Amino acid sequence: MTVPPGLDLTADAVTLTRQLVDIESVSRNEQAIADAVEAALRALPHLTVVRRGHTIVARTDLGRPSRVVLAGHLDTVPVNANLPSRLDEAAGILHGLGTCDMKGGDAVILRLAATVTAPVHDITFVLYEAEEIEARFNGLRLLSESDPHLLTADFAVLMEPSNAVVEAGCQGTLRVDVRTRGERAHSARSWRGVNAIHAAADVLHRLQEYDARRPVIDGLEYHEGLSAVGISGGVAGNVIPDECVVTVNYRFAPDRSEEEALAFVTDFFAPYDITLTDTAPGALPGLDRPAAKAFIDAVGGEVNPKFGWTDVARFTALGVPAVNFGPGDPMLAHKQEEHVPVAQIERCERELRAWLQAEEVQV
Repeated sequence: MTVPPGLDLTADAVTLTRQLVDIESVSRNEQAIADAVEAALRALPHLTVVRRGHTIVARTDLGRPSRVVLAGHLDTVPVNANLPSRLDEAAGILHGLGTCDMKGGDAVILRLAATVTAPVHDITFVLYEAEEIEARFNGLRLLSESDPHLLTADFAVLMEPSNAVVEAGCQGTLRVDVRTRGERAHSARSWRGVNAIHAAADVLHRLQEYDARRPVIDGLEYHEGLSAVGISGGVAGNVIPDECVVTVNYRFAPDRSEEEALAFVTDFFAPYDITLTDTAPGALPGLDRPAAKAFIDAVGGEVNPKFGWTDVARFTALGVPAVNFGPGDPMLAHKQEEHVPVAQIERCERELRAWLQAEEVQV
């Protein structure tokens, strides 16, 4: 039997971030990190711990009149010569895969789980699997289906990287395959066929000419994106291909539903055949909700829009007001040079601790 790597919840949040980063956890390979998280949380007598797959839920049950959720995903994108972690003490920067997205936030969650034993709200800590890949694998989605009561709360904080300020709402995302068709022929007699790869040039030209929407919602400007993220085609080195597929990702502002987003993409690429392969809704900022206002006031009052998709949308669908708030620059997520400022990890822990222990916080 392999003993899982240990996590020291008595260590400071930066050290704990390094421990988490050094447990490789590319999506669908979260066994080791989930085992380590579960073992560390089960050692805390003030928490009740439940595991579903590689998703760990730990809860206080103090009979408080309100409950909040702190959530973060355990998986990362594939390794890109950026492990193990490396701390630049002089610059105050921690480098490595997952430091920004989002093991710095996970470390803060674990530190608070270990040390905030008498919060003013009951707390549900959720560390889940498979956020970086298709929605069908997402641990938070699966938990919402198998054990929705575990996510019941008055407010949720998703600790996605946000430069340690609140990012409200999130954009939706969908992927489609845009298919061009042709007719096969021998490449020595190419004029006898129709080249589907050549036909894809029009699809790519449309994408180059795309003018992004930038709607303002609750005073926050969102910025949509429509991008080719993959292309495939070809039969053999001497055959004119009869099919080419361009995979397109649409990041749409939260004032559009999934159905409206799909209708836009369908019209944008008409008359080409398109196939929807993945979709997830956005979430409106909800800054008028009392829970959001109270949290924003508690952590400094600054609010930005969230351009990427996050599981804030899942909480919104469950009727739980939620915001993004975590250490790290989201622009560094998925990059080889991913890193996080030590000061942001420390700031997030400090401000969340004060919020959870404040005597007059209303949710």
